[in-house]
Amino acid sequence: MFQYVLRRILLFIPTLFLITVISFAISRLAPGDPAELKAGVGGEGNMRGNQQLNEEMIKQIRAQWHLDMPVWFWTVFTDQKDKDGKLLPLGDRLTFKWNGNDNQYSVWVIDLFHLNFGKSFQDNRPVLDKIWERVPITTFLAIISIVLAYLIAIPLGIFSATHQNSKADRISTVTLYILYSLPGFWIGTMAIIFFGGGDFLAWFPNSGVQSMNISPEDPWMARTLDFLWHMILPITISTYASFAYLSRQMRGSMLEVIRQDFIRTARAKGLSEKVVVYKHALRNSLIPIITIIAYILPSLIGGSVVIETIFTIPGVGQLAFQALTARDYPVIMAEFTLSAVLTLVGLLLADLLYSVVDPRIAFSRKSS
Repeated sequence: MFQYVLRRILLFIPTLFLITVISFAISRLAPGDPAELKAGVGGEGNMRGNQQLNEEMIKQIRAQWHLDMPVWFWTVFTDQKDKDGKLLPLGDRLTFKWNGNDNQYSVWVIDLFHLNFGKSFQDNRPVLDKIWERVPITTFLAIISIVLAYLIAIPLGIFSATHQNSKADRISTVTLYILYSLPGFWIGTMAIIFFGGGDFLAWFPNSGVQSMNISPEDPWMARTLDFLWHMILPITISTYASFAYLSRQMRGSMLEVIRQDFIRTARAKGLSEKVVVYKHALRNSLIPIITIIAYILPSLIGGSVVIETIFTIPGVGQLAFQALTARDYPVIMAEFTLSAVLTLVGLLLADLLYSVVDPRIAFSRKSS
């Protein structure tokens, strides 16, 4: 087991390298110039009014953020001309210039190896500080939603599989397919309209994590209850799509297992139906559910973007959305990289849980 884990960790290195290349390229392909946004150059009229001042400010910002350096290790030139000023054929005018370490990618990767994601383009604060202060609310929202989704999905999937084609199974199947097909942003908007003080009921807050009349001097119980009151709608919206998908996976896996020979043998031995289902069938049915864990960990960062934006929750997802709109490259690349690391950790955790659920799965050779 130790050797397997060590090999997987070593494989993280080339995988993370490719991820850094992809995340860096995606961030640079986004339209817009963050230096111009920072300088407040939003239109042609603004440029005409203070053209020299704006250009100098943009130049200083680009130098501060290393945006004046080449993007990659090399620069491609395709504008070579002949003596008459005409472009040469593509094969003749295509040239490369090696930039060494004097490029934006090298600067970022070197800082990354030192666990330094740089400073935000928006407020010049360290990126890790901005992410870290938003992690608790996003982690709370994700963990509660995941736990609730599994607590609902597994029993519901078992019930549907053991009562296949019954009226209850058909009703739950249709209901869950409808829930799964509805996009989260639409459900969140409808929840605000119907229950968050929109056009109908005002049962729950529709934004933020704290009421205006709550202060730090109030008792912790009052502050906690107010926080939970604000979290009811976001947690509900985050949970519904997950448990709808998980329950269908659980039902399909359970149906496949209970049709196998060892389940018929267990029943032939006279074991009760509860023992057959919950001891023998359930354990073997959990492998597809465990696989989904690999994709749940990255949701701690990426999966909360829609919910946190709709409900104005100051979490990591909202920070990612704000960074994208502001072309804040360091924050964007940091969130890409952290999501990738969580994905790799989730895959490793899922593989280790396989051997816990099914002892027949081993990651090391047994001596004969």
